[in-house]
Amino acid sequence: MSQDDFHPDTPQITLPIIGYHRSALSQKFGIPRQPNLVALPSVIEMVTPYDMPEAFLGIEDFSHLWISWHTHHNHLNSPQDNAESGHRFKPKVRPPRLGGNTKLGVFATRSTYRPSQLGLSVVKLVKVEVVSGAVRLHITGADMVDGTPIIDIKPYIAYSDALTDAVSGFAPDKPKLKPVVLSPQAESQLDDLCQQAGSGIDLEDKLIITGLIAQDPRPAYRQQDTKRIYFMRYKHYDIGFQMQSSTHSCSDSTLCIVSITPA
Repeated sequence: MSQDDFHPDTPQITLPIIGYHRSALSQKFGIPRQPNLVALPSVIEMVTPYDMPEAFLGIEDFSHLWISWHTHHNHLNSPQDNAESGHRFKPKVRPPRLGGNTKLGVFATRSTYRPSQLGLSVVKLVKVEVVSGAVRLHITGADMVDGTPIIDIKPYIAYSDALTDAVSGFAPDKPKLKPVVLSPQAESQLDDLCQQAGSGIDLEDKLIITGLIAQDPRPAYRQQDTKRIYFMRYKHYDIGFQMQSSTHSCSDSTLCIVSITPA
């Protein structure tokens, strides 16, 4: 049996969806590539019967949580998708951290394109809220899109989960942030939204938006492109940004937010 082939009789399991992630980011573009790179606030809405307050008794004693989630936007390497399309399992992926040109084994990366379609993230627990008898977890630092199905939640245990002598392979340090500026037009648009009742945008959103852009979500092969404007969907707005044309060094490049318009 070839390791590259999927077979109809390959054992499969079914996992329950216990909740859904609600976030200001409704598209994959702009999502931080790792958790806790941006203190982005979001909410996990539990669903019946997993939304009972009794199931969360004691969880507020922990500062952080492990979240298992389903990469529902991805299909590459999914057993079902590959079986139906006749495609074969792809054992290598191109990590963005390595510029998108170097291939590594999928199990040597944290790529979301995995056979299991499962993601794993550590997030900060802000508070537990009970609305009409159902639990909502307020968190920050998630690297999940809005609507992501949640598979499991477990407390983060510092003495066993934080290994200070761990070796992190090709990603030993946090990615460098790009400086971000706003064009006069974008600054004016943002100020107007902050003052406009019901816009859903305030000064905290400004910090989050610039923090997300500073991660530079553009594809690695576009890092020197000064002409193209990219758009990140945040809440109900499209945030347009591009690299300043006066910049020549990728490592020192400045990203400029040029527009903030209703989606």
